[in-house]
Amino acid sequence: MPIYQLPPEPIFPSPEEAEEEGLLAVGGDLSPERLVTAYSMGIFPWPHRGMPLLWFSPDPRMVLEASQIKLARSLRQVIRRAKFEVRLDTAFADVMTGCAKARRKGQRGTWISKPMIKAYCTLHDLGIAHSAESWLNGKLVGGLYGVCLGGAFFGESMFAAEPDASKVAFATLVAQLRAWGVDLVDCQTYTDHLARFGARLIPRRDFLDQLSRAVRQRSLQGRWKLEVTPEQVCST
Repeated sequence: MPIYQLPPEPIFPSPEEAEEEGLLAVGGDLSPERLVTAYSMGIFPWPHRGMPLLWFSPDPRMVLEASQIKLARSLRQVIRRAKFEVRLDTAFADVMTGCAKARRKGQRGTWISKPMIKAYCTLHDLGIAHSAESWLNGKLVGGLYGVCLGGAFFGESMFAAEPDASKVAFATLVAQLRAWGVDLVDCQTYTDHLARFGARLIPRRDFLDQLSRAVRQRSLQGRWKLEVTPEQVCST
C-alpha cells in the first residue's frame, strides 16, 4: 500500500488505503480543520520522534459502546465511596501534561509533544476536545482527554497518579456520555485495560459505518459539566 503525503489542504485519502499496521499518511499539520476532518473519517495523528507527522487508521479498531461498559465490583465500590471528585473540562492542559509525563510499560518518552498539547488545547477552546478529571483533596490525580464529534467520543490518553483515579474518571465520563446519547467510544488500539471495561476489536469497516452515523448527530460543543451521580455511574 502507498503512504500518502498530505497536501496543504485538510484532506485525507480513504482509511481503507492504510497499511496493515494502520499507517495511512504523513505530513500535514495539526490545525483544527485537519484534526476534525481526520477524526470524522476515523483517522488520528500519532507522532513518532524524528519522523514527519504520521496519521493512522488501524484495522481492527478498539471500540466501546457506552451502553455496554463493564465495571468491576471493586471499582463500583470506589465510585460509590466518592473517594475522588470527578470534574469535566476544568484542567484540560494539565490532564494532557499528566498523560505526557506518565510512564508506560515498554514505552520511552511520549508522543504527546508540545505541538500536540497546543493543538488539542485549541480544540478544547473551540469546545471540541474535552477532559475528565479525578481530584483528591483539591489535587488533580488522574484523568483522560479526547475529542467529541456528534455521537462519537475519541479517547486519546489517560494517566493516574493515584490507584483507580483514571478508571473512575473514565467510568464517570462514559456514564455521562451515555446520558447525553453519545454511545460510540473510540479506543483506537487494543489494551487489556480497556478490554476489562468491555471494549472490543471490530473490523475497521464496521467502525467506519458506525462512525458515519454517529458524526451526523448534534455535537455537544462547549465546556462540559458533570451531571451524573456516582449511583448513576454504577447503574450499568
